Amino acid sequence: MAWLKSLKPAAVVEELKGRIASLQQQWRGSRRENEQLREENEQLRERREELEKERDRLREENEKLKQQLEQALRASKRQAAPFSRGQRKQNPQRPGRKPGADYGHHHRKRIPEQIDEAIAVAPPAQCPDCGGALQWEDTQAQYQQEIVRNTIWRRFDIPICRCTVCRRRVQGRHPLQTSNALGAAAVQLGPEALALGVHMNKGLGLPHADVAAVLQHGYGLQVSRSTICRAVDRIARRGQATWKALREAARRSLVNGIDETGWRVDAQLRWLWAVVSESVTFCDILPGRGFEQAASLLGEDYDGWLTHDGWAVYYKFLKAAHQSCVGHLIRRCRDMVAVATLAAARFPLQVKDLLEQALRLRDRYKENKISRHGLWTATGRLEAKLDRLLERSYRDAANRKLAKHLRHERPYLFTFLYCPGLDATNNVVERILRFLVVVRKNWGGNRTERGAHVQAVLTSILATAKQQGGNPIELLVDLLCSAEKDKLLHIVPKVVGVCESASAADGRVVQAATAKPDQAAEMRFPGFAEVPVLPDWLPSAGTVSIFNSA
Repeated sequence: MAWLKSLKPAAVVEELKGRIASLQQQWRGSRRENEQLREENEQLRERREELEKERDRLREENEKLKQQLEQALRASKRQAAPFSRGQRKQNPQRPGRKPGADYGHHHRKRIPEQIDEAIAVAPPAQCPDCGGALQWEDTQAQYQQEIVRNTIWRRFDIPICRCTVCRRRVQGRHPLQTSNALGAAAVQLGPEALALGVHMNKGLGLPHADVAAVLQHGYGLQVSRSTICRAVDRIARRGQATWKALREAARRSLVNGIDETGWRVDAQLRWLWAVVSESVTFCDILPGRGFEQAASLLGEDYDGWLTHDGWAVYYKFLKAAHQSCVGHLIRRCRDMVAVATLAAARFPLQVKDLLEQALRLRDRYKENKISRHGLWTATGRLEAKLDRLLERSYRDAANRKLAKHLRHERPYLFTFLYCPGLDATNNVVERILRFLVVVRKNWGGNRTERGAHVQAVLTSILATAKQQGGNPIELLVDLLCSAEKDKLLHIVPKVVGVCESASAADGRVVQAATAKPDQAAEMRFPGFAEVPVLPDWLPSAGTVSIFNSA
């Protein structure tokens, strides 16, 4: 039994107990680790689900943005329907006016006082339905205004004389002649035909080939593209003095709208600038869009009111009072809301609503529903609301960018409310540029610098004539038939003591040579019945730069 004593059972039991305790402790540790891993696994599973949801949301937003981008690219290339609003309504209203009394007042053309040609219409021989005989009952009149396509040839018998003193050759000139050329250049087009061709090219945007086709097919005139091109250049040379006078008139105007758009000259980028006042439009094509180019139009010391789209260059007119276009900001907010999330859309919606309140306040003042003091009090409240919006910080990048822009534009947003009579937008300039953009799409710009200058001169003259309600063809005929080298057309406003030889458009005399805002009670501005008026608590007469302060 000696081997039983060597086993020592008590020691074996203790050893087994220690091993069991160690295994139990390892098992407990493994269990805790398993529980931690299980918890981490659940957290990772929840995180994965959140990421999957975020991925799905981003994928949907990405698809939405791709569709919007595709629609925008298609819309930019499809000019046939620029008025399209996208998705059609399920139950659209019937087009046209409502029948019955809701139609409103019916208008029709007046019967002419003078008839140039009367045509007796023969009665039908028999009834078209049954073939029966017809009995006359009454005669009714129908009037038709028609174009007579009649091309005539004129011959001018020009006397050639010689001065008995200096022996200079002198020849006569008729008011219908467009030049003194004889010999090989004796066969020419008349002033009416040339003026019509130039108006179709620069006033209506038709290319030279289309103008030549209209004159050939419509009137039987054998005209080439080069003939129209030379006529355009000739009229521009004769309109040079008028173009310069329009620039001076724009510099004297108390209120101007200014804008620019891209233009191509010899396939190189240039900028077409437009300045529009009450009765004058001045355009020029320049190599840049900086302050140097803007100052060449209005002068560095321009001290009137200036409405524009907020381009930083315009604020370098330190003596001018500025109005930043409210329409551009409203359109920007509307575009932001269309692509923003629900939370991010709050800020642009608030800004849009505040600006629209300002426009409604302006309309109330125009309708005499609110006094000037009430207008300025309400304007102060709007400014306080805008300041509270701009004091906040925004997480969305687009909102931060908009807020930064509004903080810069803050002093120039409500000038039209503090100065009743000032336009809140630069729509008058946008309408001029809209036509020029269409022209740019037709032929892409100009091939030479000379052609760009011709474009600027004739655009200024024709746009000013349209602005004043004049006949552009009569103006072009006047330029073509004038023997004066520096003829000033009547569209140039007359300035007392500055340009006594130029007549005022529509009989109006614009005394703006030294006029200040408080001295121009008789002047009117686009869309308003009164001149801009400074508040009583602001300095007047030449210190309109108060609005330039930050």
